[in-house]
Amino acid sequence: MEFLQTRLPGVLIVEPDVHRDQRGWFLETYHIQKYQEGGIPLPFVQDNCSYSVRGTLRGLHLQKIRPQGKLIRVIRGEIFDVAVDIRRGSPTFASWVGVTLSGQNFKQIYIPPGFAHGFCVLSDVAEMEYKCTDLYAPGGEVTIRWDDPSIGIQWPIQCPILSSKDAAGKPLADLCDQLPDYQA
Repeated sequence: MEFLQTRLPGVLIVEPDVHRDQRGWFLETYHIQKYQEGGIPLPFVQDNCSYSVRGTLRGLHLQKIRPQGKLIRVIRGEIFDVAVDIRRGSPTFASWVGVTLSGQNFKQIYIPPGFAHGFCVLSDVAEMEYKCTDLYAPGGEVTIRWDDPSIGIQWPIQCPILSSKDAAGKPLADLCDQLPDYQA
């Protein structure tokens, strides 16, 4: 199992060991000791599952109340998953990193608290599961505009399918008073 650091400190790509034979394959999707040793320090307290169709874009989301770290993996299909550093004062503020996750490549991404998250679906459908380090807090979610030019995410789709909440996302500059502070 490999834990690969991205250009955003704390955002990790996890490449699990996949054991294949004539019957199929097996892998560990989570092992607390191995993941903590790999740089994912917080325990997970909630698991979520999402199903989306091609062209769906969800995000960019974060929780200002009860911030969540997320460990994301795709069970079926393929997505382009994005983390954005939104910590005020961070040397990488407004920087993003993206990775393709699929049911075939088995990769995971860990996005720590203090980062916004979003993804778009590249396959006909995609099912993903993600673990969270804190419980969802209704009313504490902030939605940043998915195409905010100050972030400049290079999404691999042109005309995404958006929820009304995501279509109404605000530019990062308008949300500064709601963002967490960077803590070195």
